[in-house]
Amino acid sequence: MTSEVTHRADLKEAEELAVSLSEALSSGDGQEAVKLCQRLSQLCVPVSVTVKSQAYPQDFIRLRVGVEDAQSDDYIPVTVVVSADMTIAQLKEKINRDFGFLPSLQRWVIGKRLARDRETLYSHGVRQDGDQAFLFILSAQAAHLTREQHKVDQDQQRIDDIVESIQLFPRGLGGSFVEKTTPPPEIQPVPHHRPKPTVPPKPQLGWACTLCTFVNKPTRPGCEICGGDRPEDYKVPDIYQPDTQEILRIQQENLAILQYEQAQQEERERNYLHFLATEEQNLISNTTETDCPICFAPLDPGEGIVLRECLHTFCRDCLKGTIVNSNDPEVSCPENCESKLLDREIKALLTEEEHQRFLELRLSIAESCSEHSFHCQTPNCRGWCIYEDEVNEFHCELCDETNCILCRAIHKGMNCKDYQDDLRIRAENDQAAQQTKQMLESLLQNGEAMKCPRCDIIVQKKDGCDWICCLMCKIEICWVTKQARWGPNGSGDTSGGCRCRVNNQPCHPNCQNCH
Repeated sequence: MTSEVTHRADLKEAEELAVSLSEALSSGDGQEAVKLCQRLSQLCVPVSVTVKSQAYPQDFIRLRVGVEDAQSDDYIPVTVVVSADMTIAQLKEKINRDFGFLPSLQRWVIGKRLARDRETLYSHGVRQDGDQAFLFILSAQAAHLTREQHKVDQDQQRIDDIVESIQLFPRGLGGSFVEKTTPPPEIQPVPHHRPKPTVPPKPQLGWACTLCTFVNKPTRPGCEICGGDRPEDYKVPDIYQPDTQEILRIQQENLAILQYEQAQQEERERNYLHFLATEEQNLISNTTETDCPICFAPLDPGEGIVLRECLHTFCRDCLKGTIVNSNDPEVSCPENCESKLLDREIKALLTEEEHQRFLELRLSIAESCSEHSFHCQTPNCRGWCIYEDEVNEFHCELCDETNCILCRAIHKGMNCKDYQDDLRIRAENDQAAQQTKQMLESLLQNGEAMKCPRCDIIVQKKDGCDWICCLMCKIEICWVTKQARWGPNGSGDTSGGCRCRVNNQPCHPNCQNCH
């Protein structure tokens, strides 16, 4: 009886020493902790020292686990949400609840080391998302697991769950040590069934990947596992507070975006400066090796010419030959594209003499291709113009002479009638006047000119509608009928010969009905 009382006293003292030791260790009082440890060792009482969960990081960790069993060679990757203070035994129980693998069948390997039940994940280096572990599932035979033993383990697990869910309180007011014996009849224990406070589950924040169903942190732009895009309609909750690791990732992403934008801005500035430098050059040289598509000669960097409009590259000789042999006012790209050579490129490729000849040829080609062009009648003058219907005179700026477009001659000091009358007289002795007279007669025969029905001078319709007006007598004339538009009584008198629009009929099959 004395030994039992002594044992109880030692046990009570051990409890008090254990509590004091815990406080000393937590406060960092090393000397006090040494004294308490020496006293505990003298009592020879089994003692367990553990680190409280508050000392570990409180963030949840997504542990990548590779699962393999004894009967299959397949390696199955799964993700398990754990905490750093979780022991291997607790991890086994979690796997048992989530996947149905008994703890006795699980063998965990973390960091190439077999993990034991009392060890924590933190001790194995599991500190952040993405850390890896390996789970090997034994067969029931290899683990010596029988149906009876499985049933016993299940019953024991149920009992443990019940005990953990019930909070026991000692008898009396002092809270002293109570034996698990039947109380005397005169003292009945007062049951205190205080329900365990309900802790609301931590809300699941994040978005589920549509490809692999992995739940990602709210601020992640893409899936951490498969790289899938975050749903477009997802918004980060206002109550969400990122952890330290996530804040660091966001800062790094913002820094990367800023660096990318700065690099883009610098590249734009370099391109702009390069554009300005290139714009000042009349000819742009090639920067890479290529072949001329005309003569197939190899062109090293700087030997070819790149056209500004289409970026096609040619050698100098081929481009120069294309310009000299061109029969069009505008020189097209030799590759038969729609682009044209610029004047600055043409001038840089030709010599001064060649460029002058090219300009003269261009003017000559442009004049011959123009429908309403008129060349100055002064001998050896290169002046010419493109006239409109209402214009009858052309003042040449090269020779300072005024040309009559209707008579196709220069008759200074005379009107068209006087000039044509004088031309008939001079045509008998003047060869030049004879040629001019023949030219006017040719215009009459070809239908390009007509004689005014009133004053008999030669008039032309250069362009436009079939209504013309004589410059001398101002009579209105119908070009298709070669008659006066109105009779002696003026507008509305159809006795002049042209009966256009009478009874809503044209005056001639070729009449454009525009007068």
